[in-house]
Amino acid sequence: MAVKTERSVCPYDCPDCCGLLVEVEKNQVLRVSGDPEHPFTCGTLCPKMNHYERTVHSPRRLTEPLIRCGKKGRGEFRPVSWDEAIDQITAHWRKIIDSFGPEAILPYSYAGTMGIIQRNAGHPFFYRMGASLLDRGICTPAKGAGWEAVMGKTPALHPDEVLHSDLIILWSSNAAATNLHFLHKVKQAKKHGAKVWLIDLYRNQTAGIADRTFYVRPGSDGALALGLMHLVVRNQLCDRDFLTSQVQGFDELEKQILPDYPPEVVSCITGLSITTIEEMAQAYALAQAPFISVGGGVSRYRNGAMSVRCIVALPSLVGAWSKRGGGCFVGTSTGAAFDMSLIERRDLLRGNPRTINMSQLGTALTTLNNPPLKSLYIYHSNPAVVAPDQNQVLEGLAREDLFTVVHERFMTDSARYADILLPAATSLETSDIYRSYGHYCIQRTRPLIAPVGQSKSNREVFTLLAAAMGYDEPCFAQSAEELINDLLAAPSALRQGIDLASFSAGKAVELSWQTVKNSYATASGRIEIFNPALSEQLPCYRPLSDDSYPLQLVTAPALKTLNSTFFERDDLRDATMWLKVHPDEARSRNLEEGQRVTAFNDLGDVDFSLQLDAEVPPGLAVAEGVWWIEFAPGRRTVNSLTSQRLTDLGGGSTFYDNRIEIRGG
Repeated sequence: MAVKTERSVCPYDCPDCCGLLVEVEKNQVLRVSGDPEHPFTCGTLCPKMNHYERTVHSPRRLTEPLIRCGKKGRGEFRPVSWDEAIDQITAHWRKIIDSFGPEAILPYSYAGTMGIIQRNAGHPFFYRMGASLLDRGICTPAKGAGWEAVMGKTPALHPDEVLHSDLIILWSSNAAATNLHFLHKVKQAKKHGAKVWLIDLYRNQTAGIADRTFYVRPGSDGALALGLMHLVVRNQLCDRDFLTSQVQGFDELEKQILPDYPPEVVSCITGLSITTIEEMAQAYALAQAPFISVGGGVSRYRNGAMSVRCIVALPSLVGAWSKRGGGCFVGTSTGAAFDMSLIERRDLLRGNPRTINMSQLGTALTTLNNPPLKSLYIYHSNPAVVAPDQNQVLEGLAREDLFTVVHERFMTDSARYADILLPAATSLETSDIYRSYGHYCIQRTRPLIAPVGQSKSNREVFTLLAAAMGYDEPCFAQSAEELINDLLAAPSALRQGIDLASFSAGKAVELSWQTVKNSYATASGRIEIFNPALSEQLPCYRPLSDDSYPLQLVTAPALKTLNSTFFERDDLRDATMWLKVHPDEARSRNLEEGQRVTAFNDLGDVDFSLQLDAEVPPGLAVAEGVWWIEFAPGRRTVNSLTSQRLTDLGGGSTFYDNRIEIRGG
């Protein structure tokens, strides 16, 4: 049989949503490379995906249903048939519903796959059941809330706008690890004369491209944005015509907020010098088309949404939105390209079930009553390591009276706590549609190989569960391909004019989107610096006010893994779980490079190897990546140190808003 080359898509939680070329022979994936015809990713892949075939055909793949035969957490199972697994799951659920009601059952899923069919496959089933609802906001909903507070439903800039900028600010964005193809465009703009700034907490992999780097104290980003606005006003560099015609609330901001943020105050808050802040404001105001790209880290504090709101307000003062290449980018929103109600089927919802925030799973599993949670169904997520307050999460997962089902590709930390473990298919074994939150392309995929072993897609498993539960609504019997055809039959303005033949053939096509300058989808039709719908109607700065432990923990992204994904790959997993600190922090504690240390706070303690890095400012401790416990030096990983506290708006996680101390191990 000849080798075939087919198109597919990277399925993971990344704004780039790369196009793939996949070489297949005899039901085996031989090689994965980038698709040079993809309009945004243009044929390159990150290190994580360059050998995706090693994930698809990993010897660690789960290939048959399993039932627990040992203590929870040990990963001891015996094989069963799919029929027996489905029968046992539904029998347990019926008993739980009879005794406690359907709210005693909770689905837990997030972004292990970004395909809109498979990612959302469980929604109709659990709506129909009447199970507890999950607020899926563990990543960056505060960033979206900050954007909406100022810009409403205004579409994001096209990322290609950055090519026309003369000053590009990567604000809390380690694009080398999290947005590689946008970074390629930044490099193109730099070749044509654009200056690049990085505003972040420490020198990360993206700093090498920057002309200037500015390291601010954690959670102080909003104060910096307000301080820059203060200086733009003081130096009479505002675009008054733009503010008068296009902005609501600048006068109130100028009179009520900005006077409190002169450079000497902002210097004390951010740690930047007065001279540096003044230089930044002058350069920003005099740029012809300044472009700000906002990353996720800035939103992962208790003041995260407000910080983003301050940053998003900044371009208005210099009229950047009216200039090609100017403005602010927090991510695209392409949900309107498809009628998601056809997938999610909220119309099937039974009763008025409670909502549980996924970042507070530990509390839900250990303290919730009326009713208590009696069953957890985990799919395309790994809460045992990615959810905050790991100790409480594991305490809950260890409950013998919690019936846990995990649908997964590998024996993850969460899978080890399953009562029943189901083998999941990969993206190359399923049909789906992908859209991006970093560009405006969409792409359709079909299975390129048969499922490995007895693995099944999310859609297939929920079809089996629905039949066993007696849910006879026609949507549960639809295949993924049938649902995709229904989605494409429903009209969408964003899909008007796309090349349907190319899309059907698996090529990436760009949605019908265009920049509309001076047009804003807000209640007032203007940029809303003053937003009367919010309790805090003007952007402001809210300090973190936490000195319980001396070091601020930064749970930063890693270059070769994605949260807890890819740890099944020996070639991508680092040999050591490092904690980076400034050499002065080590010396003050009599600690040395490479030494085993324990980081601790009131929530728990975690063992690391210590790495000394003079580019990590004093007062910080940086842990990159979310390790599986299997590969950690101790019994816990970094989220034993992170709290279940939520952001100010959006219900997001506060992974950067935790403090620790370290001691010799």
